[in-house]
This record gives sequence, C-alpha cells and structure tokens, in this order.
Amino acid sequence: MFDITKLKDVLVSYKQNFVSRQWGEEKYKWEAVRWFQDNWDVNATDFAEMLSRSLDKTFNLLASNNNFPKGMIVGFAKAAPEEVRAMFIALFDESKDVFERMDAFKTQSSVLLEKYGNGAAQHYQYENAISTYLWLRYPDKYYIYKFGEVKTVANELGSDYRFKKGAYADNIRNFLKLYDEISVALKEDIELVNLFQSQLTDTCYPDPELKTLTIDVGFYISRYYSQKDAVAQEEAEWFPATYSPGITVDEWIKLLNDSEVFTTASLEIMKRMKDYGGQATCKQLSVKYGQSSNFYNAGSSTLAKRIADKTGCPLLEVDTENSKWWPILYVGRHATKEEQGSYIWKLRDELSEALDKVELSEIELYVKAAPGEEDRGYWWLNANPKIWSFADIAVGEVQSYTLYNENGNKRRIFQNFLEAKAGDMIIGYESNPVKQIVAIGRVSAEQDGEKLFFEKIEGLTSPIDYATLRGCPELERMEYFQNPQGSLFKLTRGEYDFILDMIREENPVAQEASIDAYTKSDFLDEVYMTEKRYENLVAVLRNKKNIILQGAPGVGKTFAARRLAWSMMGEKDDSRIEFVQFHQNYSYEDFMMGYKPVEDGFELKYGIFYRFCQKAANQPDKEFFFIIDEINRGNMSKIFGELLMLIEKDYRGTKATLAYNGLSFSVPKNLYIIGMMNTADRSLAMIDYALRRRFSFFEVEPGFDSEGFIHYQNGLNNETLNELVNKVKDLNREISLDKSLGKGFCIGHSYFCGRDVCTEEWLHSIVDYDILPMLSEYWFDDANKLQRWENILQGVFQ
Repeated sequence: MFDITKLKDVLVSYKQNFVSRQWGEEKYKWEAVRWFQDNWDVNATDFAEMLSRSLDKTFNLLASNNNFPKGMIVGFAKAAPEEVRAMFIALFDESKDVFERMDAFKTQSSVLLEKYGNGAAQHYQYENAISTYLWLRYPDKYYIYKFGEVKTVANELGSDYRFKKGAYADNIRNFLKLYDEISVALKEDIELVNLFQSQLTDTCYPDPELKTLTIDVGFYISRYYSQKDAVAQEEAEWFPATYSPGITVDEWIKLLNDSEVFTTASLEIMKRMKDYGGQATCKQLSVKYGQSSNFYNAGSSTLAKRIADKTGCPLLEVDTENSKWWPILYVGRHATKEEQGSYIWKLRDELSEALDKVELSEIELYVKAAPGEEDRGYWWLNANPKIWSFADIAVGEVQSYTLYNENGNKRRIFQNFLEAKAGDMIIGYESNPVKQIVAIGRVSAEQDGEKLFFEKIEGLTSPIDYATLRGCPELERMEYFQNPQGSLFKLTRGEYDFILDMIREENPVAQEASIDAYTKSDFLDEVYMTEKRYENLVAVLRNKKNIILQGAPGVGKTFAARRLAWSMMGEKDDSRIEFVQFHQNYSYEDFMMGYKPVEDGFELKYGIFYRFCQKAANQPDKEFFFIIDEINRGNMSKIFGELLMLIEKDYRGTKATLAYNGLSFSVPKNLYIIGMMNTADRSLAMIDYALRRRFSFFEVEPGFDSEGFIHYQNGLNNETLNELVNKVKDLNREISLDKSLGKGFCIGHSYFCGRDVCTEEWLHSIVDYDILPMLSEYWFDDANKLQRWENILQGVFQ
C-alpha cells in the first residue's frame, strides 16, 4: 500500500510537465515496445539477427557508458543461438514464478560468459535488463526494475513495501505489487489518461493497461520529483502553519488535571511523547513504550475531540475527518527520507510547557507486561569478535559473562547486569568489524556476584546488519544507539519485538506441518536397490558423514539421494534437505560467503552451505542432508576452501576462522553431505584427490534384478518390455567387460521407470533417443559393435 494523496501530489506536477518535457524525452519507451512486438519471433531461423533487430529501439534502456546488456546478449546469441533461444523461451514461460525465471536467466548468462565471454568481465544480465525483456514481451503485465528508482518511489509515496539491498526475490515481488497498485491509481486519473492518449502516435504501443506510463511516472518521481530542494524539504514548515486552537498554558494545565478530558490513557500518550523529546511518530512511540500505533493515533484524535467539546476551540477546516482533530494537540510534517516516510507529530508549545508543570509521576511510562510476562526483560548483548564470538557457542550451550573487566572494574551500565533475570531474552550482536545481529539468546541464570549466565538458542542464517537497524527511526532511542560503549544494554519489549520482526523477515521459523513417515521399506519400494546394498549405503554414510553416489546415467542417483535422506530421517521433511548443483562457475562465494555487488558498492553475502550449516546447528537433535548434484563438475578446491578440513568426520564441530568475516565456523555433526557424479562422463570422471579422501564412494548400479524393479516390471505385464530388459542386461554385461568402459558405463534402469502403462511407442523412444545415442558415444571407434547392438535392440520390436 502507499499514500494515495502523495501520488496525487506527484501527478499534479507530472501532468504539468508531461507535454513540455516528459513525452518528448520518454516517448521512445512506447516506440521500443511497439518495435519489439512487431519484430519478435522466437522461432526465427536466424535468432541472433532477430534478437538484435527486436532490441534496436531500446537505446539507453539496455546500453549505457558502463552497462552493455544488449550487446552481450546479442553476442551470446551469435555464439550460441539455441542456448540463448532456450533462455528466452524459459524467461517468457508465464506458468513459472517470475523471480525463478529471472534468476535462471541470470545464472545461464554466467555460464555463457564463461564459454563465450572473450575476456569480458561481466554479462550485465541482471534484474534491470531481464525485467526490460519481460516488459518488452508482456507490456501489459511487467515494468522495468531499478533498485534505486523503486526504493525512491516507495519512500516518496509513503509505501509500506520494503526494499533491501541484496534481497533480490523480495524486492522483485514487492516492486511488482507496488507498481500494480500505482497502475490502478493512474487509470482513475481521467485527466492523465486523456492527456497521455492525446500524444500517442502510430509508432507507439497503445499501453491499454498503462504499465509503461507507470514506469514513466516512477522514473519521474526518482529523477525529478524527489530531487526537490533538499534543504527546503528538511526545513519544511510544520502543518498547519496558520491554525491554532487558541488554548493558553494555564488553560492546558486545567485540562490536564480534568480526568474527564485527559484520561489515564491520554496522559500516558502525553508523557511518552514528552519523554521522547516532544516529537515522534506513532510507530516510534509504540516500539519504545508499548501499545499499538493505533493506540496513539486514535487516542490522540479522541482526546482532541473531548478538548474541542470542553473548550469550544476553533477547528481546522480540512477534507479528512482525522486531520481536523490532531492539530489541536500537535503540529505535524512528513518525515524526511532518512525517517522512512513516517508522519511526525510535535507537541504544541503551550501544551509542552503545561506538561512540565503538572504531576505525572503516577502515570506509567512503559506499558505493563502481560500476565505471566511481568518479570521478563529484554537485552542487547555485545560480543567483541576480537575477544569472543557468538559463533563459538553452540545452540543450547551456556556461556558466562563477567560483571567486572580484567582490571576489576565494573562493566559499563553495571545496573543492567544486576537486573538481568533468568528467562530474559537476548539479542546477540557482534561488534566491529562484523557489525551484525548474529544470534538470539536467553539469560539462563542471574548473576552470582561475578558472572551472568546465558545460553544461545538460535544462530541466524541471515544476520541483520547494523546499517539496517540504524536506518529504522523506530529504534533511534534504543539504549545501545544512545551510547554504544558497554556490553549489556536494555531493550524495551517494543524494541525487542521490532528487531525480532526484522530477524524473522530474513530468518523465518519453519512452520510445523504434518510430515509423512518414510521407512526403509518405502525406500526399497521406490529405489530399485537390494536391501543389503541399502543397509551398506546407510552404514557407510553414517560412518563417513560424506558420500558420493557414482554411476552411469539412468541408475537413479538423484532420485535415490533425496529418498536416502528421508529414510535416514524417518520422515519426508524437505526443510532439512538442501539441494544444489555444481557447475564450472560455482565458487566459494556462492557456497560459503563472499562480497557481491549491490547498488552502491559491495556487501558480504552468506552462501547456501553457510546458511544450511547454521540451520542444522540450531537443531542439533535432528539430522540434516546437503545434496550436491554433479559434484565433479565444480572446482572442488575453489568451492570448498577451508571446508576441506571441516567436513571430515573427525573435524566435525571443530572451529576454524573464516577469511571473509574473521569469525569462527564449524560444520555441525548432524549434517550429512551426499554428492552425485556421473562416471560415464569421460571429461569429468576425475575428482580432486584432497576431496576424494574425505568422501566414501558408493556405486549405484542398474537395479534390473532388484525386487522392487521386478515387481514394477511384472505390474506392466508387457512381453516387449521383458525382452528389451533382458537385452539391456546382456548389453550391460558386455559394457562391463569392455576394458575401455566398465560397469560405470552400464545402462540404468530409470529409463524404464515411472509408467503406469507400457506402450511400444514409449519403448521405441527409449531405444532410439536414449540408449543408442549413448552407445554411439561409447563405441564411436567400433562401428561394427555399435551396429550389432542396434540390430539386437531394434530386433526386439520385430
């Protein structure tokens, strides 16, 4: 949602400038869409030429001094037209999630850069360029995304959609929602619609849904409207400038002492506003002292009504009901950008002076705790990573903190250490150079005169940056931000809840759901492996912690890996399984952590394995499984780094210092790693020896003779299938005896699986498009053998 009145203010200015400036400079956007629509043909014979022609009118949308997405994607299309064609087909597939499509397009661009980059350092196919392609293809649905632009728009319109650096998926989804709402509002402005339509020419896309117009309004807000005189904006007059209720200080004092006018709740609002410095947003008061924002908003309006009834004071003539009342108590203004678009109230001078002269000691400053939580406190605990770290503490482990430093002097804010009680909640913060909230803890026992005891109850997979916290006006009066010197700082319940909400946005708690049980017999029913082989597989994995399932294509390695994890967990809990596929461009920065580019620099981002290890460490009593497909396609030393030691069974739980953030890290004992590799891929059969000795290798063989497959085969009841399976088993025996191949190149059973009905057409397709192409690769230098087996397999159908 956003403030519609702010958009209306924007549109007043936009319409004044539309003909004289906007249309002449920005008309090319509508022409670019029309040109693309007229020239796009995904099935074009010369795809690269078609793509280049379709993007001819995009100009600076896809090219600038330091950004060349059009040039790079056209270059890729010339080098690999079918790969790029497939990328656009997938991107324009509306049956799938939009961010997943964009992310896949970006990932594939990295692969193309490695193959065809010709020394280029970037492919430039990021959210801005990819959203442009989507907009050109579906101009009635999508918009052009720019992080800085949409964040400015959200701030200027007072939107409650948040945009954070690095939160790509949430940013894209919030961006589409916000712009959809703006688009709906534009349609209701008949003057704007008529003005726009009066300028359209035959070369322009008619934009019936006003999506491109929405893009232009966003651009206008970011480029022009938001750049109004910053000093004037900071020093904007408080509203209303000329109105006054005409109530003197003495009259305010009488009103404050009148319990029918100023109820206890009203005095609480006044005392808290005064304590905050005389001016605040409702949200700031809510976070600092408790109660909802509406308590302060509605409470102020109803108080003002009672004052008007009591005094007969003049009222401000305004269109909105609420704005008629609060000016009796306050003056107000829209907050600056740094204040996140909130509306700030300031006590009228006479009322503020009167509050200094009345007795409010009996009025509660902070909201009383709910029943059962009266004694719970909330704290911010600093860890200096040069001395100790939350990462050194396991979940559930109790740690002590001394009340006196090494010189015997009391810790700063010593009273906080005395007040902390068992059960109090702790926000765990790592100070410079980390500067992040990294854990949640709990006071386990109050101080004994020398030490305070606490336990870590959760490590954060996605820590919260100091800069993010400091940018929240609701936290500006937090004790730590007033003076950060010290170790233990008090939090109000509202501040703790506000921070916890931020934590949960990035670290959601898994929802408890009904999970189906999964046993060994379930595994053997689905994965065609003998019981003895299964028991050996489980024993090897439990012993080594790390295993690689290797075998020929079609033996069901990937299918088996997830079910192996389920069977060991005893349930189908996918929240405890992470799946990743290695490729040539996969790096330590993707896997563990690294600095990634953001709008105005670089930011340390945590990789998938780091986050999953933290997740496993938070639940030490449960087993977690990290599955790596195509493990031998990645550069093992480059990806694993110092993890080569930490993943070993004997070093599980051992801490090592990470190069990027200087914090200690360990791989939990309850985490298993399952890799898969294809032994029939001649170019990738070797694997890093340093990694090889840290994994056990388990050969996944064709399961034609397993009870599960025989039962499945009998259920299909097809003579041609039975004969074909027998021939494939004969073929596998010959492949096994071939000195240049071996059993790792056998034909897997999974080619024949997954059917309820067996048809000859299906079996033909397996032979023609799966088995024979593979044999032609195996025996490319033995045409006679290849022809003999082609005759044998085709003969099954005669």
